[in-house]
Amino acid sequence: MTQELTPALHDRPAPAPGAGPGDAPRGGSGTAAHWWRDAVIYQIYVRSFADGNGDGVGDLRGARERLPHLARLGVDAVWLTPFYLSPQADGGYDVTDYRTVDPLFGDLDDARELIRAAHGLGIRVIMDIVPNHTSDRHAWFRQALSEGPGSPARDRYWFRPGRGTDGELPPNDWESVFGGPAWTRTTDPDGSPGDWYLHLFAPEQPDLNWEHPEVRREFDAVLRFWLDLGVDGFRVDVAHGLVKAEGLPDIGHGQQASLIGTQKLPFFDQDGVHEIHRHWRRLLDSYEGERIGVAEAWAPDSERLALYVRPDEMHQAFNFHFLRSGWEAAEMRAVIDTSLAATASVGAPTTWVLSNHDVVRHTTRYADGDPERGLRRARAAALLTLALPGSVYVYQGEELGLPEVTDLPDEVRQDPSFLRADGQDGFRDGCRVPIPWSGTEAPYGFGPEPGGPSWLPQPGDWAGYSVEAQTGDPTSTLELYRAAIALRREHPALGAGDTVEWLDAPEGVLAFRRTPGTAPAPSAGEGEDGARGPVVCVLNTLDRPVTLPRPGRPLLSSAPMAAPAPREDGGTVRIPAESCAWWAI
Repeated sequence: MTQELTPALHDRPAPAPGAGPGDAPRGGSGTAAHWWRDAVIYQIYVRSFADGNGDGVGDLRGARERLPHLARLGVDAVWLTPFYLSPQADGGYDVTDYRTVDPLFGDLDDARELIRAAHGLGIRVIMDIVPNHTSDRHAWFRQALSEGPGSPARDRYWFRPGRGTDGELPPNDWESVFGGPAWTRTTDPDGSPGDWYLHLFAPEQPDLNWEHPEVRREFDAVLRFWLDLGVDGFRVDVAHGLVKAEGLPDIGHGQQASLIGTQKLPFFDQDGVHEIHRHWRRLLDSYEGERIGVAEAWAPDSERLALYVRPDEMHQAFNFHFLRSGWEAAEMRAVIDTSLAATASVGAPTTWVLSNHDVVRHTTRYADGDPERGLRRARAAALLTLALPGSVYVYQGEELGLPEVTDLPDEVRQDPSFLRADGQDGFRDGCRVPIPWSGTEAPYGFGPEPGGPSWLPQPGDWAGYSVEAQTGDPTSTLELYRAAIALRREHPALGAGDTVEWLDAPEGVLAFRRTPGTAPAPSAGEGEDGARGPVVCVLNTLDRPVTLPRPGRPLLSSAPMAAPAPREDGGTVRIPAESCAWWAI
């Protein structure tokens, strides 16, 4: 006889009526102070989350209407991808007006209502800010083109004369992250070939020159605009790219996108970015309620990444080294150790992320061609990350076990890197397919009308992945996430802190103990079931079960597990293949 080790689900604590962000219920630390250190933060890719008006594109109204799902999931905050006015050349990361909501997603009133509704549910709101580049249709860039060479308006960007006899060659050998040269030549107002401008991403995304004081003043004003509307922080897009090396030197070889996050490049992770982040930290600290900055920072190693989260800089930085690690116990342990050591050296929390809108979903990355294996491993990885100290990011649909959509027709793809060579893989649309909510046919409740449109087509076999289908099923991935986040919120050994204690385990198995730091003494009976004691996490990465000494009382498992026989010496327990379990000591 087998038993799913799933605890009873617990209702999320309800905030007081009219509660603001500072009153949101807290997780493992049990206090609203420094809420971001152990928060579970849910990423909403707005255009693919929920469609409120039926046009086939997710919007702010749809996101607001689906907030109860996130409250029941138990998250502390949401991170919303850009919804500013934009031509949508790169999914909204090409901005024409940072103070205006694109009509595709609603209007400013919709943004205000979403923030208010989220705060009413005890959920904080983090917005994406895109400071490295604007849209080529931004008023500044249009002015720079119309006024021509030598115009002061061009100093806000990186305009440079070309090399070669007639300036026909780019100013240097830098490549776009999306592939191809990072420079595009302009045409002067008289029709003749002109200077080149830098764009580390699409040509529609010219890079801003952060040495220009007007650029800095403008973004101070933009941050204050949204902070005054009540947002609780910003995820800083390309936080590592705002400063370029003096003289814009050549790199000397191609395939530069493959070097991001592995070595220092003259256009990324320059030391000068830290002065900008320190200034923004002072701005954030001037507001009440612990408003935070989250750096999307690609750095060559964990030590360089830790510089972004020093006490006077950003509060968090995404841990892409963990995301990039494979399904291999020794590699995972090494990344966990180096990540924790680096952030501990500056007194910051580590963040853990398995997927986002730019990478193949980990359910598919871990699959090795076998979808069932991918889901087993993804469920186990979820329990691993939620047991680690620090903050966890959950990408929308991850809680449903969604796989990557790998068979989208070329004609429906909208990722700009899909049309360019030698950059990112060009297949980011596969993780951006709208998520399923209910029903048996597409769009699975994504929009208000059955059979309505969807900006990317959903697979015909997604009905079983929907929120409706999984709710109440104790074996579902959704209920696993709900149970894990509830336990993480309630148990003092989970979430808070900055260390793990590794335990002896066979090769291919990770086992560690998390111990409450300053938990109060247990009341009568509390110590008997481990409600206040340490928690042990065991991850079996092998394709076969392993038998281990029983760590304690089972709390939660990613796979069905035979109930251990009671014995005075504790006995042994069989850990299923490619699974993870929590145990209370």
